[in-house]
Amino acid sequence: MLLQTVRAPLLQPIPIADLRPTQMTIGRREVERRATELDKMARDERRRYLARHAIPVVQGPKERLYAIDRHHLLAALLLSGARAVPTMPVFDFRDIDNGAFFEVMDSLGLVHPFDDDGHRRDYDDLPPRIADMTDDPFRSLAGALRRKGGYSKDRTPFSEFLWADFLRRRIARAKVETRFEAALAPAVELAGRSEARGLPGWHASGA
Repeated sequence: MLLQTVRAPLLQPIPIADLRPTQMTIGRREVERRATELDKMARDERRRYLARHAIPVVQGPKERLYAIDRHHLLAALLLSGARAVPTMPVFDFRDIDNGAFFEVMDSLGLVHPFDDDGHRRDYDDLPPRIADMTDDPFRSLAGALRRKGGYSKDRTPFSEFLWADFLRRRIARAKVETRFEAALAPAVELAGRSEARGLPGWHASGA
């Protein structure tokens, strides 16, 4: 199948409510942190920032637009009161049969249908709106771990979720939910272990 790519940005902002997510969860702490950063920006600074961080989207069946990255930014924008965002079309899949659409997306690493327990779900379980994504506290922990230097930023699709699943199997969820900062120390120690070697951005020294 010939993949049609589109790289021209849409100058007219697209309502965030019209964008469909390609993942089920976000880290709520990550969203709140980013919303705070956005709120501190002056109007022109924020406009320039969003122009540099246009949301990559796939045009799908029934003229639907699917965000394939920057879900936390979208959720943070909603939290800070934004309603529209510039987008960057990447693939035009409008001619693909609706039943095969997500199979194609999955084969390209553009969808992550896993819930907040790390379990794979059906494509039909993907939330219809950005606002409907649920909280995965381990995704927030993975984000904090990267900022702490536990691993490096990596272009592997959904790399933070791979780290979230690694931590999920080793740290109690109750600790992450109720004592987040206390959970960060063992996360840093775990990140430096050889058992994390296969994860994107891993380096032997941890932090």
